[in-house]
Amino acid sequence: MTVKVLIPTPLQKFTNNQATIECTGSTIVELLDVLEQNCPGIKKRLCDDQGELRRFINFYVNSEDIRFLNGKETPLSDGDEVSIVPAVAGG
Repeated sequence: MTVKVLIPTPLQKFTNNQATIECTGSTIVELLDVLEQNCPGIKKRLCDDQGELRRFINFYVNSEDIRFLNGKETPLSDGDEVSIVPAVAGG
C-alpha cells in the first residue's frame, strides 16, 4: 500500500529536498518507522524520546486531523495523503 506524505520545508533536509515522498504503512506509527528507514533522523524531529508525536507537529490524513481520529494508530489506506504540518505561533 502506498501513501503520499507531504513534508514541510524545515524537514526536507532529511528527504533530499523532496516535498512529497511515497511511503508504505498501515498506521501512522508504521509510516513513521518507514520514513525513518528512508530518511534517517526525521523521526526524532516528529516524535519525542518516548515515541509520542510531538505536540507542535500536526498530522493530517486526507485533510483530517489525526487527533480527532485514532491518533498515531490512525489506519492508512492505499492512496491516502498524510500531511505533516508544524504548528505556527506568533502574534
